[in-house]
Amino acid sequence: MDRKERVRAYIASKEYIPLREDELAAVLDVPAEDREKFSAVLKELLEEGHVFLTQHSRYMPCKAGRNIIKGKLSCKPRGGYGVVLVDGGGEIYVKVRSMNGAIDGDTVLVKAGEQAPGYTRREGWILSVLHRAHDVVIGEFVSDNASYYRLRPDDRRIFRHIYVGPHDMMDAEIGDRAAVEITKYGEDHIYGRVIMSLGPAEYIKGQIEGIVIENGIRQNFPEEATEEAEAVPETVSEEEIKDRLDLRDELIFTIDGDDAKDFDDAVSVGTAENGNYILGVHIADVSHYVKEGSALDREAMLRSTSVYLPDRVVPMLPERLSNGICSLKPGEDRLTLSVIAEIDKDGKTVSHRLERSVIRSKARMTYSIASAILEGGEELAQSYEYLVPALEKMRGLAEILGRMRSGRGAMDFDFPETKITVDENSEPVELTAAERGISNKIIEEFMLTANEIIAEYACSENLPFVYRTHEPPSEDKLNEYKSFIAHFGLRLDGGPVKPKQLQSIMENAKGTPEEKIIASTTLRSLMKAEYKPENLGHFGLSAKYYCHFTSPIRRYPDLFIHRVLKAYAEGSPKAAKQKGFRSMANSVSRHATAAETAAETAERDVDELLKTAYMRRFMGREFKAVIEHITRYGMFVELENTVRGFIRAEYMSADYFDYDAENDVFTGERTGVTYRVGDEVDVVLMRADVYSRQIDFVLTEDRTAENIRIYKNMDGPKLVRDTRPPEMRKEKKKKKKRRRR
Repeated sequence: MDRKERVRAYIASKEYIPLREDELAAVLDVPAEDREKFSAVLKELLEEGHVFLTQHSRYMPCKAGRNIIKGKLSCKPRGGYGVVLVDGGGEIYVKVRSMNGAIDGDTVLVKAGEQAPGYTRREGWILSVLHRAHDVVIGEFVSDNASYYRLRPDDRRIFRHIYVGPHDMMDAEIGDRAAVEITKYGEDHIYGRVIMSLGPAEYIKGQIEGIVIENGIRQNFPEEATEEAEAVPETVSEEEIKDRLDLRDELIFTIDGDDAKDFDDAVSVGTAENGNYILGVHIADVSHYVKEGSALDREAMLRSTSVYLPDRVVPMLPERLSNGICSLKPGEDRLTLSVIAEIDKDGKTVSHRLERSVIRSKARMTYSIASAILEGGEELAQSYEYLVPALEKMRGLAEILGRMRSGRGAMDFDFPETKITVDENSEPVELTAAERGISNKIIEEFMLTANEIIAEYACSENLPFVYRTHEPPSEDKLNEYKSFIAHFGLRLDGGPVKPKQLQSIMENAKGTPEEKIIASTTLRSLMKAEYKPENLGHFGLSAKYYCHFTSPIRRYPDLFIHRVLKAYAEGSPKAAKQKGFRSMANSVSRHATAAETAAETAERDVDELLKTAYMRRFMGREFKAVIEHITRYGMFVELENTVRGFIRAEYMSADYFDYDAENDVFTGERTGVTYRVGDEVDVVLMRADVYSRQIDFVLTEDRTAENIRIYKNMDGPKLVRDTRPPEMRKEKKKKKKRRRR
């Protein structure tokens, strides 16, 4: 019996009484030099669910038959409660007073009670926290006393405040937002220390900084990685070009966004003797510069993705690489990996090859210019006369590929995206629809084709790999979706769902008021795409093989894939496997999926923050909105500018409205007026609270003096203070100190 089993057996024995760690060590005669190992054993037993900690830090056994279950706590800010999401499925309801010091995201042991008659889930109480989800919390300092300052977390799912001693405040003050590192989870309170002051709570740039920190987005490169980047040459040498396919005389060019600086893909299209298309997708050979195991590589792995926010880009690689030698700039020699494929008139790939190559881009085209040329812009066509035939040929091939993909059932979620323009202080100044023209679709089709070709090749060769997978919807999500679309007279046939069925439902909804609602609900019903070392196919694209190969500047899985492909091409068939890539593929998949989730959360939270801040200037204004979701508590609506908000049922005062859950509709008792998903309504903006990122509307007919008074006082009194950026406030403090001297 090893050490861990002996400790576990003792705690589970009949003679055991609850003991703290030091008491356990004394009873079991653990030598002082082994105390660290003993602590690690207890931690393992906790994480494995064999023991739990009481509120007074005493260890207790998790005995069979006690309904003690491991899971993850998910708190619900609107209801002020939590549910433990049980490993393997199911939920256990937990009241705030039964959380035992746990906060949102913690992995916990919960003791589940019996399911009460008429209820769908059991209630329980948390016995112990196995793993803490938060090291750093962002929030606003709202009060203080003689001993502590109190921080209210921005994340409304964290129900507990954080207490910080005066000596741990740095230069933060009451009313400031700060990043606080948690130093101790006490029985009654959580304690921490300020690691970064983010300025006044109203300061938008500070709030964005807080979101970035809270999601673990790494912003500063380590010195060693920066030094490696500085040592990379700025130009391609003749020695590097040797043994590569020379494509510098080919008509190859990039098409990217207007403000893009990191061009990692270029394209070309030719014609074979038999009339088929020859598609070239040329991707920056980043792995040539970022060597496996280097400081640059380790940092890129930790980041795994670039993060794109309205006021900044947090790159995966230093700008010297991403905007320099790796970027496929026009007129510059650049090292690439090229997928060259022959594609017939039906969109089928007849043959393909992967080449280590060198290119010299002939132009830096933008989506807006390329689309304008293809839509008949004569003046632009004259300026780019040498590219027009190639663009026309690209359009023809993209249309063929699009028809082929659509024919097999691939879903097209072409939602209008919002571009948020900010000023130098990160304050939002404009919301506009992001243009998506013909050229966007061309590049999208070409990248999808290259990614599918590479994934199929890797699978056929049984290479250690990272695939981009997307599994079919779960049964629960599918049932919810069926109930939702039934309200619009649409139905989903039984049996395993196929992408083509969902595509058909969206096509049937086209041209109707509820088109956008059905498309967005279809998207929400799908599983999240992930990186995996096994090929599981891609449901949304209706693709048997898929990976991410085309963006190694901003995605680590792409960079890893390049290494595998090059190792395989340069050595024997077993070369890639001999380099230990198999185990690496597992860790890259897990880490990249987690990093992508964190980046998406940060991007979504920043967008919500900026949209809320933008709407503050329109208080009391009337808007057209569409109802996108109804609950018994009210209606979620969306404006034309993609801003979403909530209409509370309690303030729908023109009538008393009954909620029909089965048909998802509100009906007025006196007037008979109904509100359904997809209905257009006139609303008035009543509240845009940046702290909670909450936007509230009332129906125009409910704009009463009483409702105005309620919303005016909803957020409570605001502190009056200096709202200038932190660097200006520090200067003010220095002046005060000089006067005192």
